[in-house]
Amino acid sequence: MLKQPLSTLLLIFFLHCTPASGQSSAPAPAPSGPINIVSVLKKSGKYTTFIRLLKSTQIDEQINSQLNDLNQGLTVFAPTDSAFSNLKPGMLNSLTDQQKFQLVQCHVVPSFLSIPQFQTVSNPLRTQAGGGTAQFPLNITMSGNQVNMTTGLVNTSLTNTVYTDGQLAVYEIDQVLLAEGLFRPPAPAPPPKTSDPSDAPSGSNGASDDSSDAKDRPHYAQKLVSFGVAVIVILHLWL
Repeated sequence: MLKQPLSTLLLIFFLHCTPASGQSSAPAPAPSGPINIVSVLKKSGKYTTFIRLLKSTQIDEQINSQLNDLNQGLTVFAPTDSAFSNLKPGMLNSLTDQQKFQLVQCHVVPSFLSIPQFQTVSNPLRTQAGGGTAQFPLNITMSGNQVNMTTGLVNTSLTNTVYTDGQLAVYEIDQVLLAEGLFRPPAPAPPPKTSDPSDAPSGSNGASDDSSDAKDRPHYAQKLVSFGVAVIVILHLWL
């Protein structure tokens, strides 16, 4: 008589302890020890190209320093490997080191942003590349709980929360955030300043005047001698 109630209790206990298969995966737990952005991204295995750019530009070290030494909050938008594969062939390799540095900076916001906080951000959102300027704009819009963003060249959305701990937030995006400022030629160097005669030292003008006076002195002396001789002749005749 007790076998059926006991088996029923065991079944209920088993169902209660088994997680639902349709439940979405939670963000990665906080790693033990200092936060390392590369370690956070490696756990997913979908951000190999972005990790390589972080390392080659040394922005990974900058992010880790800001998080661990300065206790500064950061938000990182991590493009997947598929996002980079959607770029024009050879485009990434054609970028200079400075352009790659700016490209990665376009994906880092110097403050922690949770999903609800995107509703109140001011556009354009400032990134470490200078997203508040005309060259590197990043504008955010919300559609329900969906965070959409545009650079003017690229439109994308946050597709997944990779990691969040109240200081660092990492969100997955399916497009690389290309901005017009990446492809503008550098401003030409200013032309060399030409010498202005008015800027010449006063001593040079004085030397010129002295030279002119020296040339005119014999002429004045000759006139003075002639005038003296004429006076002597007149006085001699007069007397």
